[in-house]
Amino acid sequence: MNPLPAAHRTPSTISQMLDLVVSDPGRPRLTWYGDGGERVELSGAVLQNWVNKTVNLLVEEFDAAPGTVVTLDVPAHWRGVLWALAAWRCGATVRLAGDTPAAGGDVVVTSRPEAWSDVLSGPGAADLVAVALPALARSFDGDLPAGAVDAAGAVMTYGDVIGWAPETDPAATALEAAGADPAAFADLLAAPRPSAERVLVDGSRPLEGLLRDLLATWAADGSVVLASAATAAELAADPARLARLRETERITAADD
Repeated sequence: MNPLPAAHRTPSTISQMLDLVVSDPGRPRLTWYGDGGERVELSGAVLQNWVNKTVNLLVEEFDAAPGTVVTLDVPAHWRGVLWALAAWRCGATVRLAGDTPAAGGDVVVTSRPEAWSDVLSGPGAADLVAVALPALARSFDGDLPAGAVDAAGAVMTYGDVIGWAPETDPAATALEAAGADPAAFADLLAAPRPSAERVLVDGSRPLEGLLRDLLATWAADGSVVLASAATAAELAADPARLARLRETERITAADD
């Protein structure tokens, strides 16, 4: 669907961007440094596989399509990035929740489901997806509100290839965040980085800008090293550790 033109390798859609990311399937595209030394590396093929599974869940379980609002309440984290990419891949709007849960949206994807239990009932009820953040988690560690979907197990039951996903509308709203103007799908990939680089991204930054930086990097055929907020603070306080990380991960640039 909407393949990346061979003669023009700058993608204009999320589908095309994912095609570019997987054009070198074994190359690291998203490397995560989490709290407590956690490290997760996703090659282009693995990144696309996770996104495809999540797209299938969104479409088959929640009928996600253009006009669907997916509220994302996950900190800067590789799992949250995958959910944003999957929502965009099926044409849905990603609404960043911010610090305070609020009503609104059709599907709420959250790492703190207890804070959203009220959205499961009453007028304007939403579907709730609980995201476990630890890399090896096979289920959410804690009680879930009745009716919530445990993403850790559910995503793995869906196919590795997208069964069907709707075309996106370039003029439709793709990203909403408090304090920022809404971004259309046509805007998501409008400003790629000037060259393919391996970029260190600080997870303490506001999520709206962070997601845009990731897209800009991948649109230029680059790759990302994403550090959690706590890890980014530790790196800033330890120049020697930061230098080792830059050398080990072959980082060539940092986010602005």
